[in-house]
Amino acid sequence: MKEWPLWEVFIRSQHGLAHKHVGSLHAPDAEMAINNARDVYTRRNEGLSIWVVPAAEVTASSPADKEALFEPANNKIYRHPTFFPVPEEVKHM
Repeated sequence: MKEWPLWEVFIRSQHGLAHKHVGSLHAPDAEMAINNARDVYTRRNEGLSIWVVPAAEVTASSPADKEALFEPANNKIYRHPTFFPVPEEVKHM
């Protein structure tokens, strides 16, 4: 018997603006993965939306590549929000 594919699960909480990775599970298809994710990761009704992504489709950088990948950003201070002055009348920024 073939093993079901692995799915990565992302949940958007009722108080959150973005989906967050909460874990992984095995399921035969996307619909079953969503149903299983609901049962496993939102048992207390804390979810608003569920995303499932086949783990085989996720591409990630290697921690060993951290310097080469992120170091160039340190030379571009204009990309940091602290580079720009914020007027005092602007609240909650």
